[in-house]
Amino acid sequence: MKRIFVFSLISLLVFSSCSVFKQMTNISRLQFRLNNISDFTINGINISNKSSIKDFNVFDSAQLLNSISKGSLPVTFNLNIEAKNPNDGGGYPRQDLDIVDFKWRLLIDDVEAITGNIARPISVPGTGETTIFPITVQLDLYKLFRDRGFDNLINLALALGGRNSNLSRVVLKATPTVQTPFGKITYPGEIDIIDKEFR
Repeated sequence: MKRIFVFSLISLLVFSSCSVFKQMTNISRLQFRLNNISDFTINGINISNKSSIKDFNVFDSAQLLNSISKGSLPVTFNLNIEAKNPNDGGGYPRQDLDIVDFKWRLLIDDVEAITGNIARPISVPGTGETTIFPITVQLDLYKLFRDRGFDNLINLALALGGRNSNLSRVVLKATPTVQTPFGKITYPGEIDIIDKEFR
């Protein structure tokens, strides 16, 4: 009887270890990429249809100059993140994943701009498709880059959120936490999320 119990206990431990290993493998396959920046406003002015300083009318230009003269240039935008969960089979059991925590730091031109977290869990189905979720960003561009001058600040804003948006100037450093049947599992360190490739 004792031998049967010991054997059953060992089998349970081995099974649990295999299950945990599969969970960890599935979670490690979750990938992220920057998708785009949307709804970019600078001092309340939407710039998604603008590509140069010349696209601002006289009133908007005066408003921006006035804001900078007061030492402020507030911007808001959505940084849209693409999450891919390839756990759809092919040697691995299909597994939907819920991101319950996503501490992040946003770097613009290698300068840390702002930190934050998601407001609610993000579900990423194990279908091999991608889920896009927004991170809303509010910051003062002048306070970050006050030495750049008016033209350079406006051009930076246009490069980020204008008609020809360029995400190569942005890096999101994040530490995801994923809910599993064994509890919450947090990545051991930050991952760099960029626009060029899934990571």
